[in-house]
Amino acid sequence: MSNKHIGSSFEDFLKAEGIEDEVTGNAVKKLLSYQLLEKLEKDNMTKSELAARLSTSRSAVNRILDPNNESITLTTLQKVAEVLGKKLKIELV
Repeated sequence: MSNKHIGSSFEDFLKAEGIEDEVTGNAVKKLLSYQLLEKLEKDNMTKSELAARLSTSRSAVNRILDPNNESITLTTLQKVAEVLGKKLKIELV
């Protein structure tokens, strides 16, 4: 019995399955969400405080921090980064 995926990379597998872009996008959003949560914790900032600094609601902050919500705009991410004293860096590779 031969396995066509032996010796291939995980990226090759994702490409073969046609899900590379989807999986990569999900992973990027999850990583960004966890980085934001980590920064909030490090700064001892609550979600309510972040909401006040962003002039938005706590439920909007929950959507921003939700690792499964991929509908956050770059403008929103830029504003959150600025409020947290960070810069948003996006690059094409």
